[in-house]
Amino acid sequence: MVFWYGHGVGGWGWFAMSTGVILFWALIIAVLVLLVRALRRPQDHRHLPAPPSAEDILRERLARGEIDEDDYRRRLNTLHAGPPRT
Repeated sequence: MVFWYGHGVGGWGWFAMSTGVILFWALIIAVLVLLVRALRRPQDHRHLPAPPSAEDILRERLARGEIDEDDYRRRLNTLHAGPPRT
């Protein structure tokens, strides 16, 4: 009853099998992690902030002191009046 001697895998065989099993499970875990991260990642193109409106830009310029209040009101009235008629 000598089953373990003479027909078994040598030292390098055990090393190769152990390395293969570790690499196999590392690959499976890496694929699962990447899949979960890809599914849980927010869609960047859906959550972009809206560009500032013309009124927002005017308000910011007034706050920074680039235009005075009279200029702000004149430009705001022009925006509310609509496109110029030709």
